[in-house]
Amino acid sequence: MQASGWPDGVCAAVDVHYLRTGGARAAAVLAADAVFAHVLAERTAVIPEVLPYQPGEFYRRELPPLRAVLAGVSGLGLLVVDGYADLDPGGRPGLGAHAHAEFGVPVIGVAKSRFRTATHAVPVVRGSSTRPLFVTAAGMPAADAADLVRRMAGRYRLPDALRRADTLARAGPPAATMTDRQPD
Repeated sequence: MQASGWPDGVCAAVDVHYLRTGGARAAAVLAADAVFAHVLAERTAVIPEVLPYQPGEFYRRELPPLRAVLAGVSGLGLLVVDGYADLDPGGRPGLGAHAHAEFGVPVIGVAKSRFRTATHAVPVVRGSSTRPLFVTAAGMPAADAADLVRRMAGRYRLPDALRRADTLARAGPPAATMTDRQPD
């Protein structure tokens, strides 16, 4: 842990988008700090096939693309997911809890909508929005996770790193561009 109480290591904000072809594209925004003020890299990975959605087993569909996009990331210290870490005050595991078990790092779940049984989620209002985000955590106290989400870079409701991960997961990385300039 850093002196601030925030996790050490590379911090990753991740999202997954399901493709019409039956596969999925995962995206990760990697940062040197837990508030994502210093972005290091962006990554995407495409998985050609994913399991169909099964109620209560969303993590089985989501974890393989997350494994792929985080493969080779060394020193991972924090993961931020679009969703819930746990689904109720009793600790029924959500995606974040399964990711915590898989990757062995603290996981913050940031959900855009209220899940009826997640009465323990900490509401966080950001920017000029009046609608809260719902924050849960695995491997760290929910109050600390909520404080981090409040401080994350970006002036909008959703932190910039999660917004960017969503965009990359939906659209993929920008196409490489070339210029007409010839070497001297």
